[in-house]
Amino acid sequence: MLKRAFAVLAFAASPLAAQGTSASAVGTARVLWENVTNYLVQSAQDMPADKYDFKPTPTVRSFGEIIGHVAGSQDMFCALALGEKEPAEDAVEKAAKSKEALIAALKASNDHCRKAYGMSDASSAAMTDVFGSRQSKLYVLIVNTTHDNEHYGNLVTYLRMNGMVPPSSRPRSGS
Repeated sequence: MLKRAFAVLAFAASPLAAQGTSASAVGTARVLWENVTNYLVQSAQDMPADKYDFKPTPTVRSFGEIIGHVAGSQDMFCALALGEKEPAEDAVEKAAKSKEALIAALKASNDHCRKAYGMSDASSAAMTDVFGSRQSKLYVLIVNTTHDNEHYGNLVTYLRMNGMVPPSSRPRSGS
């Protein structure tokens, strides 16, 4: 997984670096994370409150549960990267139930993660325990971004099943 994550990051980062968007590994990870987290927040805002319980099949998380899961996992991953005691990954998913509470939790986790994605490359090379193995803090940031993208993909499907166009499929201003 690590080789694949770094290959994806390197491929995605090459045009960003060429544009002068990012001159560091953490800066590149931050650009990619900001892109997906903006889509996550917009998706959470767009979905009507009465559709937060929507799930395409009973065996998967609802739209709202995915938002809570992402917020909780971001808090956990970014705490790991910052060297903080990590909260339970499912804390937000269990506690926040309304659209307003879930959006607030997602935004709060984004604020927390902005601190982590603001670290230097030197700091990101430090090692930390991740699920029983030693990995760099940069690895943790990349896994967080990858995880966010995975669940944004779920939300895209949920939005489409409800007749909505996901944020990443909308025309961009200036295009």
